[in-house]
Amino acid sequence: MTTAMQSALIMTAAGVGVPLLAALNAALGRHLASPAGAGVILFVMAMGAALAVFALTGGSFRGVATAPRHLFMAGLFVAFYVLSVTWIAPSFGVGNAIFFVLLGQLLSAAVIDHFGLFGALTSPLTATRLLGIAMMGAGVFLTQIAGRG
Repeated sequence: MTTAMQSALIMTAAGVGVPLLAALNAALGRHLASPAGAGVILFVMAMGAALAVFALTGGSFRGVATAPRHLFMAGLFVAFYVLSVTWIAPSFGVGNAIFFVLLGQLLSAAVIDHFGLFGALTSPLTATRLLGIAMMGAGVFLTQIAGRG
């Protein structure tokens, strides 16, 4: 199996996890009557998992002191995602919440790739790529309206 295929499978598994995360954390937030409390529990569990992988892979914090400070904002985006989906999914629906997350991901990924932001590989936003993104968005939209049948 090629590295690209392995990467695709791992990212597909990560994608499968996003709605599961949303549904599980939303249910925990309802159970606790505190979406923020569910977010805290999620982050404690995530920290434990990240620390375990960090230790097992011989990770190092070398270079943290010299890293550009804006790179640390990724943690804020994760917190925003987790807390917003935990609050919104119970009343808006997991499918609807994830639909709009996917739409945002498609748009921001296209901009990041087009401009090569944050060291990303550059992939110009051509008409063909824009059509593909629109088709992906339309496909996700259709899965949502078909479920309401």
